[in-house]
Amino acid sequence: MKLSSVVPLLFAATLVLFAQEAMPRMSSVDPTSGKAGDVIAVTGENLDKGTVGKLYLTDGKNDIECAVTAQTATEIKFKIPAKATGRMALMILTVGKEPKLIEQPVKVTIE
Repeated sequence: MKLSSVVPLLFAATLVLFAQEAMPRMSSVDPTSGKAGDVIAVTGENLDKGTVGKLYLTDGKNDIECAVTAQTATEIKFKIPAKATGRMALMILTVGKEPKLIEQPVKVTIE
């Protein structure tokens, strides 16, 4: 293969890599349980307002929007809503051209 044909392929591959949006990911919750009104902190990466628009607690059937009290690239603090009960997963709504709901691998137990 000639070098002249490899250069456009490398250029196209580079554009694809840089065009991908940063995917938000939550890795831990502190504390892992609480009551309605308690503030919970979740840590991870790409959690800033430009990436994460809304935060929900979900049991797989019911999604309850949470009030975010603070948000940075590595942490979101939120209040447990009054309607939340049991063990629930966190789910985010991304920001961008095509918003997506993404359930995260962290859970909170609501007493």
